[in-house]
Amino acid sequence: MTTARTVTLIGKPGCHLCDEARAVVAEVAAATGAVVVEQDITQDAELHRRYWEQIPVVLVDGEQHTFWRVDPARLRRALAA
Repeated sequence: MTTARTVTLIGKPGCHLCDEARAVVAEVAAATGAVVVEQDITQDAELHRRYWEQIPVVLVDGEQHTFWRVDPARLRRALAA
């Protein structure tokens, strides 16, 4: 049995790049069966310290995949690997 991949979107409310990333992540996750988790840097001091200059940040299975803009083809490839 294959375990679903997890895509984590780290962002904050009111972030237009986060909204764009959310749409891409949702579309790719729906097509690949990946699970999507969202984390808000305004609710987590460690995430804020680590990522505040890079949001939105996308992790695949806990490893940083990209930040700012999400390339759907690249994310699909990462999830297929």
